[in-house]
Amino acid sequence: MLRLLLLVPTTTYRTEDFVQAAARLDVDLAVASERPNVFGERLPDNLLTLDFNDPEKAACEVAALARLNPFSAVVPVDDRTTVVGAAIANALGLPSNPVAAVSTTRNKHQMRLALGKAGVPSPPYFLFTLADDPARAARTVPYPCVLKPTILAASRGVIRADSEGEFVAAFRRIEAILKTADVVALGSGSDEILVEGFIPGNEVALEGLLVKGALRVLALFDKPDPLDGPFFEETIYVTPSRLPGETQTAVADLTAWAARALGLREGPLHAELRVNEAGPWVIEIAARSIGGLCSRTLRFGTGLTLEELILRHALGIEIESLERERRPAGVMMIPIPRGGILEEVRGQAAAKAVPGIEEITITIHQGQEVVPLPEGSRYLGFIFARRETPEEVEAALREANGRLEFVITPKSG
Repeated sequence: MLRLLLLVPTTTYRTEDFVQAAARLDVDLAVASERPNVFGERLPDNLLTLDFNDPEKAACEVAALARLNPFSAVVPVDDRTTVVGAAIANALGLPSNPVAAVSTTRNKHQMRLALGKAGVPSPPYFLFTLADDPARAARTVPYPCVLKPTILAASRGVIRADSEGEFVAAFRRIEAILKTADVVALGSGSDEILVEGFIPGNEVALEGLLVKGALRVLALFDKPDPLDGPFFEETIYVTPSRLPGETQTAVADLTAWAARALGLREGPLHAELRVNEAGPWVIEIAARSIGGLCSRTLRFGTGLTLEELILRHALGIEIESLERERRPAGVMMIPIPRGGILEEVRGQAAAKAVPGIEEITITIHQGQEVVPLPEGSRYLGFIFARRETPEEVEAALREANGRLEFVITPKSG
């Protein structure tokens, strides 16, 4: 029987979907987390605890275990585990990306350096640290610009500035985020702020699979809401894209170029790009699949989920078709209206009654704190829809969200 190792942070949204996909494939599943979690009860003989912040140590530990019971594939499920996943796969001699390539995708400055060296269309950029004087730095950059931590994801700490005053305020706000305990614990890069020239245009997301260096495009998502700042909270994704065919081809070609520039060769890839009159521009490339629960919008071939497709590729199991189902689909990452404590979610039945709505999942529980961007990194939940046209999908998502009411009270103290 094929044996699979999933690398699953305890804070990820992705655990259930990947575990269910593994169950449908009938493989011997082991799960590794950074600390013991609830899956220990379900998989008492197949739960590992690894230090995801020490890839070399984790690779040695898994290699020792694999000498007794080899693994057929190692699959990281999100950003936190991509580097350690590559280290383990390389140690076991399994198909994977080079560790250096994946590490480059995890640091926005290193990514910009690699893309710029290869000539990939990129914005001008500047690197600062918390030791720099923000007022002095503000006089050296173009406007508008975007300030962002180099090692965080999900738009956390990403802020647009249109003037020197806004730059200094954004710098100080990001500084406070970088000094929080969870960011400091990430280590290298936790004191860095990357500043990029703002790229106007429509934003899209490309979901792909790299097979021996060749990019297979799985889906291209439109993001119909403008992402112009000052913060960059993502909301709606809709596929198939409504961009002209030649523009979609240019997006795919640029993504493949960027993947080669970074040294990526194998496995899932998620790219964020901007498209304007000058063509597409790469904003970010990640060596993992789409985040949150957004993968539930995608079905392939004879009904495969994205997670099943990823696992089949990693395990070397035949995939009948990489073609996405033809029916348009979309997801809304429910925006956070304000910070505080979530007391109640009203209107879910009415929202689910909107034609085309398939599922509404609230991911922040009653009594938990809600933190908006740029300090936060979690969504209130996800709304999923399928209809006959992309326009109908987008309209259904907006109507369903409009029927939801979130009761959020101020946080005491």
